[in-house]
Amino acid sequence: MKSIKTQEFIKHIHHEHCKFTSFHCKTALFFTLERTPPTVWTKNRLIECIVRCLQTILEFLNRGNCPHFIVEGVDLFDGKLCRECQLSLEQVIQGMIQDDMHVLFHLQSDYLGQRLSDFPREMQPYHGENVNAGICGKLANDMFEEYLKHHTQVCRELCNNGEAELYISLNNKITELFNLTNNESTTSYHRSCIDFLKTALMSVKAFSTSSYYIQVGQPFPQDIWLLYGESLNTDMASSKLKLAFMHYCRGELRRAASVLHEVEFGLDESVQYVCGFRKPSRQNLSKTFCKYTVQNDSQEQLTKKLALCVPFLREGMFCAPLFLWYVMDRAVGDDVDHRQVFQRTWMDLAEVDARPFLLYLQYLTYRDLGVRHRQLEAFYRLEDIVTSDEVNKLYHPETTLKLLGHCYELEGEIQEALDVYTTSVQNIPRKNAANWHKKRLELMVNF
Repeated sequence: MKSIKTQEFIKHIHHEHCKFTSFHCKTALFFTLERTPPTVWTKNRLIECIVRCLQTILEFLNRGNCPHFIVEGVDLFDGKLCRECQLSLEQVIQGMIQDDMHVLFHLQSDYLGQRLSDFPREMQPYHGENVNAGICGKLANDMFEEYLKHHTQVCRELCNNGEAELYISLNNKITELFNLTNNESTTSYHRSCIDFLKTALMSVKAFSTSSYYIQVGQPFPQDIWLLYGESLNTDMASSKLKLAFMHYCRGELRRAASVLHEVEFGLDESVQYVCGFRKPSRQNLSKTFCKYTVQNDSQEQLTKKLALCVPFLREGMFCAPLFLWYVMDRAVGDDVDHRQVFQRTWMDLAEVDARPFLLYLQYLTYRDLGVRHRQLEAFYRLEDIVTSDEVNKLYHPETTLKLLGHCYELEGEIQEALDVYTTSVQNIPRKNAANWHKKRLELMVNF
């Protein structure tokens, strides 16, 4: 109500000494509460409640009197809003209601109007039963996007110190975050962000350490497994997928298959896919996830329904599929000169959508296990993503195309692989590792 009151088209109808105030809004709310059944005041009827309050204000404006809720005989319009302004304001509010409350799309506070405008059409406010779920879901999605941006920035700062100092820097940063959590001045929002960063950085530490031991061919110390236990709750997919591939690298194929099965079971329609840097060509806000956020708003609960994109740092490259190493060196020719400022914080990462990466790992794992029917099942499902409308909902479609291309190569279908890499390059010509694979296969075909 206060945000609506501050809109320019309301402020401009006032004379020099006239003012429609927040207290007028509060008074209308009190009277509306008094005359409306308690069953109306539920979150999923938010817009209806706003409209009822506006209708109370219209009643006051129509009769030219705004009674004080507590003190009898006091007119709150007296000395605040002249009759001419009252009539002008009445017309504006009537227009809002008749226009299905589209005024909400113009709210500037916290960019709320823009965020409402970004909703899928079925989530927009004039569908009253969905509005609260839509708002909660969008806010949760935006919150984790911000968390991921902070996480990537912290990782780049730590990795810039060099691999030798990475572990010391990680330990210092995690300790710093623990201290911030215990600081009384830390807000609940920042504490939630800090908790996410702590878990995410412990995940970086676990996989960077594992990468080192895989590289030198030494057995893992016991404390790595304890670290994994503390670092798998960033979301329900990304860290577990990296763990599955770590088992794959160590030749522990059945363990890898078990983790992949757990992730596959959890990736249902209620899961919201989130990325910190990209927007898909078609935004996909899960309705089921939105409804879930209404009753489950803590970070711990929300992460059970999130699937973040899977990132790989150079410092953890031996826990990354060899095929994704190319993505860390995706620049070809003068590509580096065409990087935008924000891209410099993530261009040295390899990042892939969770579901395509799951299918790719299943393909590799069941291939090595000799379970051909499960291998082909994963291959066909990955192929379906690329050839259907689902590809438009991916954050990193060019990387998914490269994964499919590699599967084609392993199947011996070189021309199909070349076609997929060519499609990837046509869609994203610059900063795309598919350029490497396209040139490599063109040499093979021509030879």
